[in-house]
Amino acid sequence: MNKKIWLSSPHMSGNEQPYIKEAFDSNWVAPLGPNVNGFEKDLESYLDDNKHVAALASGTSALHLSLILLGVGLGDEVICQSKTFSASANPIAYQGATPVFVDSEEDTWNMCPMQLEIAIKDRISKGRTPKAIIAVHLYGMPYKVDEINTIAKQYNIPIVEDSAESLGSQYKGQNCGTFGDFSILSFNGNKIITTSGGGALVTKSIEDKEKAVFLATQARDNAPHYLHSHIGYNYRMSNIVAGIGRGQMTILNSHVAKRRSNYEFYINALKQHTQVSFLSEPDGYFSNRWLSCILLDSKQTREGLRLALEKENIESRPLWKPMHQQPVFKDAPSYLNGVSDELFEKGLCLPSGSNLTDDELNRVISAINSYFVT
Repeated sequence: MNKKIWLSSPHMSGNEQPYIKEAFDSNWVAPLGPNVNGFEKDLESYLDDNKHVAALASGTSALHLSLILLGVGLGDEVICQSKTFSASANPIAYQGATPVFVDSEEDTWNMCPMQLEIAIKDRISKGRTPKAIIAVHLYGMPYKVDEINTIAKQYNIPIVEDSAESLGSQYKGQNCGTFGDFSILSFNGNKIITTSGGGALVTKSIEDKEKAVFLATQARDNAPHYLHSHIGYNYRMSNIVAGIGRGQMTILNSHVAKRRSNYEFYINALKQHTQVSFLSEPDGYFSNRWLSCILLDSKQTREGLRLALEKENIESRPLWKPMHQQPVFKDAPSYLNGVSDELFEKGLCLPSGSNLTDDELNRVISAINSYFVT
């Protein structure tokens, strides 16, 4: 059987080992140390020197802490993009709050501004003003930042910017991860850069970063004994993991360039197939093309192609199943226009890793061509 082609596998730079070795040599293996501080500084320099970054165990933990810092609690409501991975919505439930799902628009596949405003007005009319909005840059494509953030400001609702998939993406020249009242990043194994597992919370103030770090280290008060006046969490990134992140930051831009190159390769190689379409970048948008996604002409075509690729030992995946379709959230309020349902029915993610070889990319195209010929 042919070697497996993965959807998005980890891609090491070769620069990680010195940072990891330093952590071992100095015995800094606990969830603090120079690599943690250095990784946070690297991210701050990359994103925006006016931002503050707390390195954490996962993007999910960053989302959870952002909701805590915004005061989200039992009985509250939080608006969330429906077309996303479940990690965007789960922290709402952690807080005993209710997610309110909002559908997508066709230009970016992200939260629809029209549906967002409809949802806000309806929740307010019911006496349920949302405490926050979780907006996602799906597959690295920025959401409609101006429209969404303007609506949020109009109704005085803070934005949690889910940039788990969009490190390296930009909107009008500004880095994703800098548009929210709080923003989150993910360094899971399949992301643009990885720390094997990990994430970060991006804040506007050093005070918010310090609060997040306090909560992330079990909320231990300043005392010679263990004293706790708040519920805390074990959410801090370790010094060893942060060392991997420091090495990965050295090749972030080249990883983005390679994924964008993959996307262009697929466009050129599949242009003869009228059943296939792509999500283009609107003016002012720069996507890291974390995953190259296509739309087929029907669910049957999409599933047939997925199975044909699987037969050739090539991993592909349907677009995220919307949260309003998930059994765990079946009772949550939803404001829908049908876009995310159709995207799920017809959309497929193709292998997109920055470590894909030319031979592997050609194998993918050969398998797709064979499917459409048969």
